[in-house]
Amino acid sequence: MKKNFFNRRKFLRGLGGTMVAAPFLASVAEQEAKAQSAVATDPKRLIVFFTHYGCLTDRWFPTLSHGPLASSDYMNMQTLSPMAPYAQKLLMVRGIRAMNQWTFQGSLGQTTDPHTQPCGSYFTCQPVTPDNGKFTATPTGRSLDHYVAEQINPNGGGPLFIQIGGTYGNAQNTQPCISFDAPNSIFPGVSSPQQIYSSLTNLFSSGTTTASSYAVASGKSILDIVSEDLANLQRVNMSSSDQKKLSDWADLLNQSTKTVVSGMCNATTATNIGLTTSTVQAATSAGNGLNVDISKITNVMYDLALLNAICDANRCIFMKMPPNYVFSFLSYNGSPFTIESHSLSHRIGSANMGGMCVNGVMDMLHMIDQWYAQQFATLVGKLDSFMENTGTVLDNSATVWFQEMSDGDAHNLNNLPILQAGSCGGYFKTGQAIDVENTSGKDTGGTPNAALSVGNSDADCVNGSTVSNLMSAGTLPTTVANQPINKYFCNLMNAVGVKADSTGFPVIGGTQPVTKFGKYDDTTLFTGGGPMPANIKDPGEYTILKAGT
Repeated sequence: MKKNFFNRRKFLRGLGGTMVAAPFLASVAEQEAKAQSAVATDPKRLIVFFTHYGCLTDRWFPTLSHGPLASSDYMNMQTLSPMAPYAQKLLMVRGIRAMNQWTFQGSLGQTTDPHTQPCGSYFTCQPVTPDNGKFTATPTGRSLDHYVAEQINPNGGGPLFIQIGGTYGNAQNTQPCISFDAPNSIFPGVSSPQQIYSSLTNLFSSGTTTASSYAVASGKSILDIVSEDLANLQRVNMSSSDQKKLSDWADLLNQSTKTVVSGMCNATTATNIGLTTSTVQAATSAGNGLNVDISKITNVMYDLALLNAICDANRCIFMKMPPNYVFSFLSYNGSPFTIESHSLSHRIGSANMGGMCVNGVMDMLHMIDQWYAQQFATLVGKLDSFMENTGTVLDNSATVWFQEMSDGDAHNLNNLPILQAGSCGGYFKTGQAIDVENTSGKDTGGTPNAALSVGNSDADCVNGSTVSNLMSAGTLPTTVANQPINKYFCNLMNAVGVKADSTGFPVIGGTQPVTKFGKYDDTTLFTGGGPMPANIKDPGEYTILKAGT
């Protein structure tokens, strides 16, 4: 019996000292149990995945626009099936409109350009300066990422804005620009994996990460790691009292070790998640020169986003896919794509409006949409693989896939495809679609429509016909899904801890919840360059998106 007792003590000591001795010290066990209710607060993050030119909406949206969405619902979606494993951590936000839509008549925004103004106004909710020119207009205010980063980053500073495949957009062509650090000031971001990685290595600790500590951080408990040894110990002849203590210890250890081990910001962790000197250099090389293959870059960029979170280097991360991109790694009928994505979104192989459809264009657009969905699923999966004190990195973040517009031919900004992953520490509801536009027209308690329009993208190019009326591919702009994106931005800012002053606008040093953002929350006020006085008609966030409501 003495021999068995010695082996057990040695085994327990090897698993972690006083922590594993807890069941043999009743007072320690009680203290540890109480400590669980006061666990450290994890950082809250905003992570954005942005793609250009919208999607085939009737293949992207589910039929149900308000209510629970299970894994089986995502599996039945033509585009979003890769998201099925994460269904319970997803929030599909329906009924949203972005600001400053281009139309022929200019009734829903400025008449600068169908892409310059939606991109410039997307995260600023500010008009662009048309006097600068069709392709050089910039917004009159800063973008969301800068308001968020300056308040929630540990040491202030700007966001990590990752442009995958190159730094697209500049003063000579502002069409794809979405980040602005000051009025009319483009924030270029970074496109080099090596540059991002080098900035992180400066933060690495001198400690090392053992295989077992990394396994814990990746979601395995210590009990998972030592399950075989534990089973052998449980077979040892011991008193019922010792058996009860061992069982209590196992329960306690299981609850107490589901956390990122301190000192995880180091080279070993980087290697374990796939970031090595060779992988980073290979991705950096693939991103240089002409004909960049973004399929060889994305995985490393997602790993870098995860490592940023682990190192708490930046709590506001924006990742943007390139515009005007030829998806040459995709093929249709055995031939690689040769037409860039903007021209495909117009259905006719050029940036003109109206004309003969490209043969197979709808299938090609669907393949691009599916590829983007797989990319978002990969990013979400990586963030969900790493445990913190109160959940995974994904659980403690709001990770949102935003698209420049709804349908890429109609260029409509209402009925936006928006998919959020993660509850941001329990702030948001998940596992469902929520229609913020209801019978009252506002988030004031009306009955949401469970069958909100999925759009009409497939109305274009039927049997190879010409595009007779490109606006018909979108969602009727004046009647459906017109709730302002500004309010959702207020949700996101409040979730991650941004504060406002007494006016409701975000400001450093504020003490109030954010209730207002941008200049206008009505796209019709953008007409004529936004000459109307600043006016947020419907302040506040969408309370229907919040957990517990």
